[in-house]
Amino acid sequence: MTAPFTAPPSLADIEAIAYAAYETIPEELRRHVHGVAIRVEEFPDKETEREMGLESPFDLLGLYRGVSLDRKSVSDVPGDVDMILLYRSPILDYWCETGEDLTHLVRHVLIHEIGHHFGFSDADMDRIEAQA
Repeated sequence: MTAPFTAPPSLADIEAIAYAAYETIPEELRRHVHGVAIRVEEFPDKETEREMGLESPFDLLGLYRGVSLDRKSVSDVPGDVDMILLYRSPILDYWCETGEDLTHLVRHVLIHEIGHHFGFSDADMDRIEAQA
């Protein structure tokens, strides 16, 4: 359960929650995420908004940037670091609207983006969640 906040959680607060949530992911999955950076930003940048066709920057809670494991090859030349981005303001907005536990919400978004690292689509993850 998230500690009560007297002010909106900062970027550092959300990052701390994300790293604590990361530690709860089973090791057999975590070892395949080694080297993927986790970063918290206030909002998606304008380029991401355009690429994703967002109506509002509040429409995106997180994003995986990189080459998913199902598309990587040992012969690939390493490019940019694979990264999971969590967007503070949209997460906090969703948290306020739903009343969901913030730790649970951040963990959910993090796991969703890790799913993209494994090559799962949004539809794949929706099916997995529906079956769980």
